Amino acid sequence: MKLTIERATLLKALAHVQSVVERRNTIPILANVLLEAGDGTLGLTATDMDLAIVERVSAQTDSGGATTAPAHTLYDIARKLPDGAEVQLETDAAAGKLTIKAGRSRFALSCLPTEDFPVMGSGDMPIHFTFAADELRGLIDRTRFAISTEETRYYLNGIYLHAAGEDGAKCLRAVATDGHRLARVEVPLPDGAAEMPGVIVPRKTINELHKLLEDSVDSVEVELSETRIRFAFDNVQVTSKLIDGTFPDYEVVIPSGNDKILEVDCASFGEAVDRVSTISSEKSRAIKLTLGNGNLTLSATSPENGTATEELEVGYTESSLEIGFNSRYLLDIVQQIEGGEAQFLMSDAASPTIVRDVADDRALYVLMPMRV
Repeated sequence: MKLTIERATLLKALAHVQSVVERRNTIPILANVLLEAGDGTLGLTATDMDLAIVERVSAQTDSGGATTAPAHTLYDIARKLPDGAEVQLETDAAAGKLTIKAGRSRFALSCLPTEDFPVMGSGDMPIHFTFAADELRGLIDRTRFAISTEETRYYLNGIYLHAAGEDGAKCLRAVATDGHRLARVEVPLPDGAAEMPGVIVPRKTINELHKLLEDSVDSVEVELSETRIRFAFDNVQVTSKLIDGTFPDYEVVIPSGNDKILEVDCASFGEAVDRVSTISSEKSRAIKLTLGNGNLTLSATSPENGTATEELEVGYTESSLEIGFNSRYLLDIVQQIEGGEAQFLMSDAASPTIVRDVADDRALYVLMPMRV
């Protein structure tokens, strides 16, 4: 294999694929990226056996071939080469080395056989549909903050995607929860997605997709079965195993009788929560909301730090109420509100609160209160 590639092109592709590779690997080949050259392109593949990313980029290929090289080392080399450099990659099969040349710099990396590199079998993926990239971006952005990191409840370690709604008003729904807060966001159901099974896409896959979708793409091709899902866009293909578990019936935790309605300006409310929470203890992050007619008082008390209060004018005409929340969770939800106003639907100090975006009824958030 011998090829020449622009440093910026190589660096961008390596940045995309190397983040899949775990820093500590008991299987040496999983620390490597598979490089395949031919027909004016370079293909880069990285996998951790649960998730695989493949990206193809243009390169001047003098001779085709394939090798594997340490992913993080190769990325660090590309990152430290000067801007605008032309990078030459060449393999020496007899020595088992990959030579990297750029200007006066020269590196030789040890390679492992390509036949040892695992291929992530896809099997049959009967469900196919196309997603507008901005809609997929929106689903991920507005729900991933609520994904659980508690490994014992592994079935909450991802976003639950499923077709929902009645005939004529069907939607594709993304749901994430960690038991303290819940995020549910809907988009119109894409053609071909009506028969999709409910699937849980793992947190790592979601985070990698989030990074990859930051670059502008028009649409995303989605294929899935009950055990795997694949996203394809531009020159990138992301294939992932799905979480083998049953997502809980999230509808039962969405209250229906909350009759105390609070409307706040998101920007001023978020800033006030952030300021007052400076006093709250690092462990609980507790903040109290005291509601009266047209008035909201936010307060926090900490034996170590003291007290803080701030008052806001709000839309509230119900009976007075005191309710406590984890300030970090409160801010996480408020930051998802894309309109200027958020609506809180409450019942009492011990019941779940619903938060809605006044400007967008497709998003719904549920937040459990806490004692303060």
